[in-house]
Amino acid sequence: MYRRALSVLVFMVMACAAIVAWRAHRFLTVPPETPGKEITVTIEQGMGFDAIAGLLYKEGVVTDPLAFKILARFSKQDVKLKAGQYLLSTGATPQKVLDLLVSGQAILYKVAVPEGLTLRQIARLAEQAGLGSVESFDRAARDKDVLAKYGVPADNAEGFLFPETYLFTKKPGNDARQVVEAMLAQFQKAVAKAWPQGAPQGRALFDAVTLASIVEKETGQAGERGRIAGVFANRLRLKMLLQTDPTIIYGLGEKFDGNLKRVHLDDPKNPYNTYQHPGLPPGPICNPGLEALKAAANPEPHDFLYFVSKNDGTHYFSKSLEEHNSAVVKYQLRKGK
Repeated sequence: MYRRALSVLVFMVMACAAIVAWRAHRFLTVPPETPGKEITVTIEQGMGFDAIAGLLYKEGVVTDPLAFKILARFSKQDVKLKAGQYLLSTGATPQKVLDLLVSGQAILYKVAVPEGLTLRQIARLAEQAGLGSVESFDRAARDKDVLAKYGVPADNAEGFLFPETYLFTKKPGNDARQVVEAMLAQFQKAVAKAWPQGAPQGRALFDAVTLASIVEKETGQAGERGRIAGVFANRLRLKMLLQTDPTIIYGLGEKFDGNLKRVHLDDPKNPYNTYQHPGLPPGPICNPGLEALKAAANPEPHDFLYFVSKNDGTHYFSKSLEEHNSAVVKYQLRKGK
């Protein structure tokens, strides 16, 4: 009688072990779905592993949250998971899901920022890329601690957001601070290239970036940037008005409808009106690229004081007002004839 009971007990234990082993094997080797489908899952910063396992189960990425927790703890990976937004698959095994969460290979969002955009325009690009709201971008770009961290000698980051193509993981809270910081960090690298012998500091850097921003807006021709910077350097040295349209347009902001009028040029209330106010405008009018920064760092030495568009992407440069007026007639007033 005792032997029979013991045999039954042993059989039941072995059967249970077999069932557990079979279920474990099935959990580890058979994905939730075949074929699987892609699921976007966001692991928030500070999220506990129990909550993560529950979320994965709810989304259908794993079939057993308890078994997933046991797997992670047995492999000592439960404390290595990284926050972020991940593209997971219901056709993946639990170990593959776990490895991806540990690797931190979250979804990357691209934002391509061309040269010459304003702070506000870049903020809109970041928002469109899903990397934070315009408001959070603007807030970070005016944060005194952020500006001090990256040595920005101004009360906002206009001019110091380096144009580049960036890849980011999405942060919780719809906050674009990481975008602003990445662009400011890249600007520091660009400054080191533009001024290899040592960049100016404080007001001198601010003025150089302001000049670079004007150069950026005046031409898309890399070969002309140094020459145009030289024109403005000459006019500043001679205390001539800069008389550059892009500064007025920047000062008009959202009110500018694409048509620059004489009334705009004559308006002294616009602090960025370089037809009315001497010297550089109050600050950068866009965010310049590396070539414009290099031009501001090393303006071409020459005697030119004027330039006018030739309507082919290039400019005609003049040393005298008389020569300039003739060029305006040739390239602008007669362009429709």
